[in-house]
Amino acid sequence: MIRVLLVDDQQIIRQGLRSLLDAKPDLQVVGEAENGQAAISLLERWAIDPGSTPPPDLVLMDIRMPVMDGVTATRLIGEQFPEIKVLVLTTFDDDEYVLQAMRFGAKGYLLKDTHSEELAQAIRSIHKGCTHMGPGLFEKVIAMSAPASQPIAQPPEIMALTLREREVLRQIVSGASNREIAEALYISERTVKNHVTSILSRLNLRDRTQAALFASAFLPHKNPH
Repeated sequence: MIRVLLVDDQQIIRQGLRSLLDAKPDLQVVGEAENGQAAISLLERWAIDPGSTPPPDLVLMDIRMPVMDGVTATRLIGEQFPEIKVLVLTTFDDDEYVLQAMRFGAKGYLLKDTHSEELAQAIRSIHKGCTHMGPGLFEKVIAMSAPASQPIAQPPEIMALTLREREVLRQIVSGASNREIAEALYISERTVKNHVTSILSRLNLRDRTQAALFASAFLPHKNPH
């Protein structure tokens, strides 16, 4: 059972989401909060005294809310409760919010008009450790984080990578899948996976999305498509 905390300033939205998610046999809404600050307070109380209901595995987070917005709340959750994953769900297809939320550790980003089945699947995927972004959002995040003009000196963490690892990382920045990387570099998908694991470990990053965001300002890339 995947436990979910709903964070949205509109009660009717929370009620609708609760109905949709509770209808899934493997999903359970364990709490609601009307803004980011209320969500952090709930998580802090859970940490002190879990009680009869275990804390959430995932927070379904709105972006624009009073008192504390979803971006700030996502950052605080990443700092204080790194084991809890965040999926941003909002009506605003706002480029800057997408970038900030992902930089602060959100594992996915969807718009509120997303079909209920895709939302449920995104929650399951993120719970397993994957990243889930709506159509076109990954490319948008990478485009926003790309260098504007002058190249920037590569940090020592990237310089410490092997030549092949830098090639793989450059492909990740371009949005290529493991299969596309394997085809481009003439290596097996298993070898690609091994390189990706090594890259994430060396850069101390959680997933390939964070790797792409980190490296996009330092490595030139081309879209593989």
